[in-house]
Amino acid sequence: MILIKPIIFKKGGKKRCGKGFSREELKKVRLSLREAVKLSIPIDSRRKTIHDENVNTIKRFLKSKKKASKPKKRRKSKS
Repeated sequence: MILIKPIIFKKGGKKRCGKGFSREELKKVRLSLREAVKLSIPIDSRRKTIHDENVNTIKRFLKSKKKASKPKKRRKSKS
């Protein structure tokens, strides 16, 4: 299982790991709350900010999920 954490900016410009992604960041990726919960993406309902780094993190996570879930093509046997 892959853990995905958002980046939060503290006062003074320092970065830290956050509790979850904001709803606005999920909207920007066109992902509903229900879909995010199914994909085990953490959500923080208190946050309202949008950080481009977090949006890119969600996009990369979704791409890796798609690659992992694609079924491999089967070759037809010659008979």
